[in-house]
Amino acid sequence: MKRILTLALLITTVCGMAAAKEYSLTSPDGKLVVTISNGVTINVSHQGNEVVTVQADLNNACSKVLSVRTTKTRNEHIVSPFYRQKEFTTAYRQADVALGNGFGMEVRAYNEGVAYRFLTKRKGETIIHDESAAFNFPEESKAWLAYTTNPEKPYAMAFQNTYHETHLVDARPLPAFLPATVESGDVKVTILESDLRSYPGMFVKADGNSLMAEFAKYPKRMDYYRWRGMSYVAETEDFIAKSEGARTYPWRVMAITENDTEMPVNNMVYALAEPNQIGDTSWIKPGKVAWDWWNDWNLSGVDFKAGINTPTYQYYIDFAASNKIPYVVLDEGWYDSSKGDIMNPIKDIDLQQLINYGKEKGVGIVLWTVFNVLDEHLQEACEKYKQMGIKGWKIDFLDRNDQTAVEMAERLAKTCAQYQLFVDYHGYFTPTGMSRTYPNILNYEAVFGMEECRWAKKDTDMPRYDVAFPFIRMMAGQVDFTPGAMRNGTKDNWVECYQKPVSMGTRCHQAACYVVHDSPFTMLCDAPTNYEKEPDYTSFIAAIPDEWDETRVLMGEIGKYIVTARRKGGTWYVGGQTNWDERTIQLPLAFLGEGSYVTSMLTDGINASHNAEDYLFDTQFHHQGETLTLHMASGGGFVMKFGKINVVDHL
Repeated sequence: MKRILTLALLITTVCGMAAAKEYSLTSPDGKLVVTISNGVTINVSHQGNEVVTVQADLNNACSKVLSVRTTKTRNEHIVSPFYRQKEFTTAYRQADVALGNGFGMEVRAYNEGVAYRFLTKRKGETIIHDESAAFNFPEESKAWLAYTTNPEKPYAMAFQNTYHETHLVDARPLPAFLPATVESGDVKVTILESDLRSYPGMFVKADGNSLMAEFAKYPKRMDYYRWRGMSYVAETEDFIAKSEGARTYPWRVMAITENDTEMPVNNMVYALAEPNQIGDTSWIKPGKVAWDWWNDWNLSGVDFKAGINTPTYQYYIDFAASNKIPYVVLDEGWYDSSKGDIMNPIKDIDLQQLINYGKEKGVGIVLWTVFNVLDEHLQEACEKYKQMGIKGWKIDFLDRNDQTAVEMAERLAKTCAQYQLFVDYHGYFTPTGMSRTYPNILNYEAVFGMEECRWAKKDTDMPRYDVAFPFIRMMAGQVDFTPGAMRNGTKDNWVECYQKPVSMGTRCHQAACYVVHDSPFTMLCDAPTNYEKEPDYTSFIAAIPDEWDETRVLMGEIGKYIVTARRKGGTWYVGGQTNWDERTIQLPLAFLGEGSYVTSMLTDGINASHNAEDYLFDTQFHHQGETLTLHMASGGGFVMKFGKINVVDHL
């Protein structure tokens, strides 16, 4: 008994000594100061003001500090194919914290925020029963939270919801999926994660002025829904993760921004992810895609019965070819999804004929599938359909982010890359930088996208969400929002219609999506025959680039409006969107280089607040020193293309 009491006293004394010691880490620009104490408490201040304190632990261990080693500033130049810019530089300082029981921690201070992760050098199997993280904020902090849509099984859902803007203490008692943004004093702190591999993704749940981390348990037994052959977690273990040997765990990211315009271009998630693991990326070709599902295969004026059949998809291919759209996706229905029969197209689809026809026209075919259905036939399906000539997969309905789901997502990306197939992850958890690790992942959903307009109710405020998620969700990575609606409704006259869906907001609001969104593989969601009735508009949006050299957010405010400028070579595109409020802005053209520019302008028509499909095309000439006055209708927007005039060409 005496030995036990002595040991307990020693442990208490050591932990007390650790509590008395603090270590500091400063961001390269000196604005952020990170104080580490107890090995599990991280205090972050911005220009002298405390903005967030994190109490973190792994497996409920008493993590006494054995040592702390800080580094000087490390600079990184990151090549980022298919990202919001083709390359960027970043800098950070790091503290390497040695903890007890074979665990450690890395803490990094960037100018753009702070991140930490646990690591272990343990041998053999490690079972993680729980990871705790309490993100504590000052009183009266306001939050933007996207809650689970499945209260009974909160970790099983599609990661699609609008944002609840609320004081943190008044938040609903539901888990929210990341990102989660909190206004803390003069800055906003956005919680994200990066380098999520073989580990469950993080949720957060409000508790007073704190956000508490939660994780899905490790699956013990899986079962299947009859519909689509989708797998689901039927029973779980009492732990969240397991692994063998030494490893690092995911980065917990606190992106810190002084202005809302910094949020959509914060690069921390991408920068912290594992670099490219597939090598050559020259075979990966981003581009727009003609899509069938949103418009319900609703062709008109054709001499065949439209539907999931060969003639319909030949028409989609012809439309794509005539508008230089590089892809057509065959969404659900090309195989019998009720049976999960991915290896056999239905009889009404001659898939090889369509692939060959598309190849003749310069249009690639992309196939839809359910996550686990592809995974269960992975090598066989990739080999068969690659030999037939498809370009990639649209992979849907993962709808969870436990450890085995995360492992499946990585396994699919890695195997598809081996067959030179790209992937579009639909029905997917919030991205965590895996498109850096596997650049063949061109897009992710985890967004309350255009598909919601097929079944939304009139009080759904899509325009507000449209100018909220670029500031929050897009910090994590690309978005498969699926824009391009040709039927558009105002706040007063929008109607729900499943077979002929209508977007909320103006036509120009839709067009601006192609500039505002990070989306290298993005849909034209409406029916080809609808686009063909307006060829000038269609050719304009189809020609907007899908890869960019540079991205800037010129002005905006969460939930109100956004104006984004992107550069491809010497040409600039600017897209703007507003919520249901009409808005007039003054836009300085200081971002342009020297010289004169011919400007193609797509703006809301004078009657767009009454008829959301009203728009105006115009051509003007502008230069760097000007300021433009631009009006956006209710739920409106605009797109401008600035092409530099080469004086030699006009002599």
